Amino acid sequence: MRKHACLGCNYSGKKALKNHQMKGQTVDTYQTLNEVLVNLFRDIMDIEQKAIITEEYKDLTNNDMHVIEAIGTGEPKNMSTIARLLSVTVGTLTIAMNSLVKKGYVIRQRGTMDRREVYISLSEKGRGAYEHHARFHHAMIDGVSQELSQDEMELLVKTLTKLNRWFRSWQDY
Repeated sequence: MRKHACLGCNYSGKKALKNHQMKGQTVDTYQTLNEVLVNLFRDIMDIEQKAIITEEYKDLTNNDMHVIEAIGTGEPKNMSTIARLLSVTVGTLTIAMNSLVKKGYVIRQRGTMDRREVYISLSEKGRGAYEHHARFHHAMIDGVSQELSQDEMELLVKTLTKLNRWFRSWQDY
């Protein structure tokens, strides 16, 4: 039986909910937090999908947009760098990259010093998609920040940073 990462308790299933406490929080808090997180993650993905996959970018998926975001508008990047940013293998990235090249969003070039090295950059079409995606993220952050005080924003950033750290360490469990 796997322990709950938050407590290290040995409860599972209904018994876990009945007996669960997180740093003094009640079951109601646990259930509410779980519901909020599950809904938040699902809603962000759904809303982002609807916001960024417009008529102009209907040939892209959310995954494609995140690959485009990782490539960025700066200097060309090699495949290993992009794969690392996305936490995927180079093989997995190659499949997505082939599709983006075929659709005209990405330019693939061999290195001048080492022909084995492949560098990736965005085409004009890819830069347009990148900017479109960035506008969605700016609107999301602006919308949240307008609703919160400075203290609430600082607490939200601190809390989300801790949550992100926990998710990134999940592979240790």
